Amino acid sequence: MSSRYLKMIFIAAISTVSVLAQQPAAPAAAPAAGRGPAPTQPMSFFVTSTGIGDGGKLGGIEGADRHCQQLATAVNAGDRTWRAYLSTQPAEGKPAINARERIGTGPWFNARGGRIAQNLGDLHGDTLDQARIGNTLTKATALNEKGEQVKGFGDQPNIHDILTGSQLDGMAFPTATPDQTCNNWTSNTTGGARVGHHDRTGGPGVSWNSLHTTPGCTQQNLAQVGGAGLLYCFAVPAR
Repeated sequence: MSSRYLKMIFIAAISTVSVLAQQPAAPAAAPAAGRGPAPTQPMSFFVTSTGIGDGGKLGGIEGADRHCQQLATAVNAGDRTWRAYLSTQPAEGKPAINARERIGTGPWFNARGGRIAQNLGDLHGDTLDQARIGNTLTKATALNEKGEQVKGFGDQPNIHDILTGSQLDGMAFPTATPDQTCNNWTSNTTGGARVGHHDRTGGPGVSWNSLHTTPGCTQQNLAQVGGAGLLYCFAVPAR
């Protein structure tokens, strides 16, 4: 093969590389307006972006459900039934209500389509294996209905306390005393509210639903230990 022929091949190869280098890279897929890729699953769980604002006085468990429904409706997710993750204690001849029995059976997804838990066992760690795997709730995934992170430990203000009135397994406290539900969510004065931390940090443990009890039921009582009266809301399947 002549040197002239080899030279021609070399020049052609250089020209090809040069042309390829000048071509623009394929554009990245454009994210959905506002907050990245569209969810693959509809939202069925959120932390409320605001509390009702009257301490532990939520209008009973029904008032808390209405609050969840209103916030979901405001972001076009009101076509399903929403319930607050709250328990009540036995009182005046009425039995307790268990939070875990109000929210369906899962799976649940946040506003960005991230799975929170597959079922009730995963959510609460009912078995050793389920407890080891656990749910995926953290500050990064326990989003509000707008798809935003909720302020937690280290932020100002810290509002990681989420009202639940529940034990670790999602069941109600079996007796009326001590008060763990602000008189079944009707008191903004005396009593206390059992809370968990949505960010799983900044407390005596890492429980999302049952970590400590507030020193009272006023809005100030909630704020002084890191809360704003926020709730967990879950969509339940239509019957």
